Amino acid sequence: MDLSLYYDAYWQRVGDRCDVNRLQLLLAYVQPGERVLEVDCGPGVLARMMMDKGALVEATEMSREAVQRAREKGVPVQHVDLDAQDGRLPYPDNAFDTVVSNSAIEHRFFHEKHLDECVRVLKPGGRLILCLPNIAHWRCRLWLLAGRFPYVRNSPTDPSHLRFFTVYEARKLCQERGVVVERVDGSASLWVPGFYPGWLRRPPLDRLYTWLARHYPGLFARDFILVGRKGASPA
Repeated sequence: MDLSLYYDAYWQRVGDRCDVNRLQLLLAYVQPGERVLEVDCGPGVLARMMMDKGALVEATEMSREAVQRAREKGVPVQHVDLDAQDGRLPYPDNAFDTVVSNSAIEHRFFHEKHLDECVRVLKPGGRLILCLPNIAHWRCRLWLLAGRFPYVRNSPTDPSHLRFFTVYEARKLCQERGVVVERVDGSASLWVPGFYPGWLRRPPLDRLYTWLARHYPGLFARDFILVGRKGASPA
């Protein structure tokens, strides 16, 4: 299967629709003046937000459709497919202060190669920001206890996901590559239809649940965010 063609059609259908609250969480970990790489940037919404904050952003993306859309936003992006046999990021070792992977590697055949490349181009002491859907979400756990695994769009079981992750396994993947996780954050994404009961979207429960997702992401977050440093030592 050619994933580049698949995601050309995907971005033509989806457009720039995105979870803005999740992007704001990621943006908080990027500082003005940093040299930042976003790997698999999609149509460049987060990359543009980081640029507007004052970061020096470069990006890669496997879909030519998304590359064109990102360039229209002024994002300097290159077409790169890391799942290709010779796929590598077109940057030298230790080139970036921060590398961002936002809900990307779950769509990859070779997710470990993707992470290897993210860490390779990250400076020692640099920050890796890794966002992934949480297959250990309480709703997924209940489904499995009931002997079910429904494919629900925009949830951790989205049909486009090729790989599945928990906070524990993602942290382990980082540690194996010399990245020490310093913080784990979480995004609730209460808007997802078919995943949350409607009463959770009502105030004040929506604010309480959002708090739980950020403080206990392994159980309550639809997407968890790992923030780690390359070559750092545990505090």
